[in-house]
Amino acid sequence: MNPIIFTPGQPQVIPLWADGEIDTTGWNQPEEIAFLQDGLKVIRNVIQPTLTAYLPDPGIATGTAAIVCPGGAYHFLAFEHEGTEVARWLNGRGIAVFMLKYRLVQTGNDFPQCVGEHLRDQQKMAALVAPLFPLISADGCQAVRLVRAHAAEWNISPNRIGIMGFSAGGMVTLSVALHFDTSSRPDFAAPIYSAPPLDAPIPADAPPLFLLCAADDDMASAVSTRFYSEWRAAGHPVELHIYSKGGHGFGMNKLGLPSDGWIDRFAEWLKIQGFLPKAK
Repeated sequence: MNPIIFTPGQPQVIPLWADGEIDTTGWNQPEEIAFLQDGLKVIRNVIQPTLTAYLPDPGIATGTAAIVCPGGAYHFLAFEHEGTEVARWLNGRGIAVFMLKYRLVQTGNDFPQCVGEHLRDQQKMAALVAPLFPLISADGCQAVRLVRAHAAEWNISPNRIGIMGFSAGGMVTLSVALHFDTSSRPDFAAPIYSAPPLDAPIPADAPPLFLLCAADDDMASAVSTRFYSEWRAAGHPVELHIYSKGGHGFGMNKLGLPSDGWIDRFAEWLKIQGFLPKAK
């Protein structure tokens, strides 16, 4: 495998798949930065999935890596408060971050209005998203596989590579935690206010799981409590945090609520699991 040259402090975009490995027939909308009606800056129309690498200062690098999957209802990626801001925070704790741009529903000139319309019409939403689930899950597994294959080049331990995601990105995270093979097994998984994945049995070697959401987010709280119970019943390490308020999609945004500190809880869990050094 050809090495990937990387300069610390400079994010690098890495193709997830080699030329010809995925079929892009019919995917003809251009990928671009766009804005939702509330002003949120997003990426839409991902056709060629990529990883964007953010490596920490070598002086504080821990050897742990996290693949970060932004959410966006499978129509876009909220790549700032669920991506680059997460990367910046984790880099400061010595964690290498690889932000995943996974394949999305293709949107045209009706964006962003179509997002709200599709969310209100659950049948249409399901019809649009169902064919994507296997592709998105494949993107998630390939991300783990690729980072592990190049771990030595990025000063990463090959057995300290995890995945975390938000909303639809949480579905990616859970899908990888349920459907991995030997090369794509994550060493930890953290679905944050996750959307539901496809049903699948809990693997015998399922990774440690960190779940977090707000109680006033009915979808994510149902998903989180379900997988907490299933992981625990299967005898695998699992931790669940449910804040009383926070809604859906808070990410790194500050709401003036206890949920603002969610990422500190995640870092504490990583220490307990042995993926970050404990304070002396």
